[in-house]
Amino acid sequence: MKTRADRPGVPYPLGATWDEKGVNFAIYSEQASAVELCLFDASGAEQRRIPLRERTAFVWHVYVPGVKAGTHYGYRVSGPYEPSQGLRFNENIVLLDPYARAVDGHEQWGKGLFAYEVGNPEGDTKKSDGPGLGAPRGVVINPQFDWEGDASPKVPLHQMVIYETSVRGLTMRHPKVPEAMRGKYGGVASDPMLAYFKALGINAIELLPVHAFVDDKTLLDKGLHNYWGYNSIAFFAPETRFRSIDKPGEGVIEFKEMVKRLHRAGIEVILDVVYNHTAEGNHLGPSISFKGIDNPTYYRLTPDDPRFYFDYTGTGNTLNVRHPQTLQLIMDSLRYWVTDMHVDGFRFDLASALARSLHDVDQLSSFFTIIHQDPILSQVKLIAEPWDVGEGGYQVGNFPVRWAEWNGKYRDLMRSFWKGDGGLVGELAYRLSGSSDLYQNDGRRPYSSINFVVAHDGFTLRDLVSYNEKHNEANGEDGRDGANDNQSWNCGVEGPTDDPDIRRLRARQQRNLLATLLLSQGTPMICGGDEIGRTQGGNNNAYCQDNETSWHDWELDDERKALLAFTRSCIRIRAEHPALRRAKFFKGRDIRGADIKDIMWFRHDGEAMSEQDWGTSYTRAIQLMVAGLGLDTTDDEGKPIVDDDMLLLINAGHESLDFHMPGLEGDADDWQLLLDTNDDGATESVPTGGKTHLEGRSLRLFRRDARGDRFSSLP
Repeated sequence: MKTRADRPGVPYPLGATWDEKGVNFAIYSEQASAVELCLFDASGAEQRRIPLRERTAFVWHVYVPGVKAGTHYGYRVSGPYEPSQGLRFNENIVLLDPYARAVDGHEQWGKGLFAYEVGNPEGDTKKSDGPGLGAPRGVVINPQFDWEGDASPKVPLHQMVIYETSVRGLTMRHPKVPEAMRGKYGGVASDPMLAYFKALGINAIELLPVHAFVDDKTLLDKGLHNYWGYNSIAFFAPETRFRSIDKPGEGVIEFKEMVKRLHRAGIEVILDVVYNHTAEGNHLGPSISFKGIDNPTYYRLTPDDPRFYFDYTGTGNTLNVRHPQTLQLIMDSLRYWVTDMHVDGFRFDLASALARSLHDVDQLSSFFTIIHQDPILSQVKLIAEPWDVGEGGYQVGNFPVRWAEWNGKYRDLMRSFWKGDGGLVGELAYRLSGSSDLYQNDGRRPYSSINFVVAHDGFTLRDLVSYNEKHNEANGEDGRDGANDNQSWNCGVEGPTDDPDIRRLRARQQRNLLATLLLSQGTPMICGGDEIGRTQGGNNNAYCQDNETSWHDWELDDERKALLAFTRSCIRIRAEHPALRRAKFFKGRDIRGADIKDIMWFRHDGEAMSEQDWGTSYTRAIQLMVAGLGLDTTDDEGKPIVDDDMLLLINAGHESLDFHMPGLEGDADDWQLLLDTNDDGATESVPTGGKTHLEGRSLRLFRRDARGDRFSSLP
């Protein structure tokens, strides 16, 4: 007679699926010889082991009546332990379900996470004793949730301003966020933060990884923790340390509430996702999930010696996206976060690693093909970090249509230009106008360029203009970690100073970079906290600093309040002027007679840039005019969008300069000053052909009316 646990269940969907009467469990493993489901009580004690006797297309499955939402579970997977063949099964280790919708607890290194005898130099000896209970447990969830008609704001990319931040660091020090919500999902969408986001003007928030992740033992031994979260182990489960209520599955509900509240405020949610590697490391790493379930399926192993892993990520392993099941895992995860969790898009960490067919990065890889044809994923925001650490991994400008990219060339150019390097105005023109050299000829638009100057993995903006060298001593790696990318970025004075001239220059450089970012064509991304002068004390690799080094400091002095007000002004100006956020590339064509083109470039003396000017090494000053009415700038109904003419004046040199406004035939209206990085309160009206003065290392933005009767006859 069959017991209640003997029902075969079904092979799909993978994971634990609750139907109010019981749970269907399904897990994929090609090489396993046996699979056991382990059920645990709330104290962590193993209560039952249930063999999965049915296997369909390598999916082991069983239906267990009576199992309730909130139940903790894991798997013991049997098979050969032959590392030389890439096989690392050990039934003594309880493993986390790759499809777990929630997890509970964290990795516990002292309870057994290694499938081999620790100390063995190659990990070839199978561990045969010990508890093997160190992995987090999967949790059966009740998927029901009242979304109350929630829908994505569907903000067009060319209108989007992205704010990159950490769930934890954003609110840990915010005095107005309820204490229980600080550093949690609820804190991100709390009333004080929603008010802040709305006043700032951002309409998308990009969260550092929220998939459940692991603290490396090396960090814990130093008293440190993984702060950024780029160490994923469960691609369906929200990280538990970000939940306000310490209860199994509660993080899923709180995450959904966060998304719903952000959507109501018109703010989209983009997740930074890490599908290129997992927290299990190399051949000497732990067995938490994938490695012990089916190592050759989930990881890219070296063919001449499968005990080792290809490492295109710098973390010890690379997911095997060439295998259909691993590719399905990623796609199932992405669809789950869109359909069940209502997120609006993804930023893919080290995306080049996902596109490697054999070794080369390939636009025709299965990963791109499946996303392109998927009716759900092809319609959300897809943003690539277009590089990895392998040979040929730098792929800025090479991702396919429908993909936006972190534009690393924009970042590098803007840093160098504002530092005062010469010979860059030619490339500067490309970056300011949407990087047509990278994105115009492959079906993409200016908004495919995600423009940024700094991001989470480097100096903050304030530190970028304040430190000559990185200061990563607190990371415990003797300063070997983190890029050496500052190159005397400030004015030659290391660290904090009371020199008022230095303070003014630093404040101006922060404004220069923020203004350039927000006035460039493309999609701007602000690194969270840069708008309030956040500092990490010169640490440019704060991945392990889950403390006040990384957390936003919301106690603002007058200087930081002024920077925040300036940033708000830049975002407001961008929102009010469609000419600054075009959906199509400039054509350089006449739009108002033979004298006015959609985009025009001038020297500081008001003369048009010549071919010789573009190639000079000494030019650090330039004027960019964007016409307010262009044949390629239309609204949703196809009608031309009418806007002011905008004139951007840039002086990245050390010396002050007079700028002569270009004199164009038929011009009548004066130019009105909108923005000055040297003086937040400056006002000025300058006639056509007149002149204005720019301090060294400063920027000014002017506007003039292009909406009067003069242009009413235009199509």
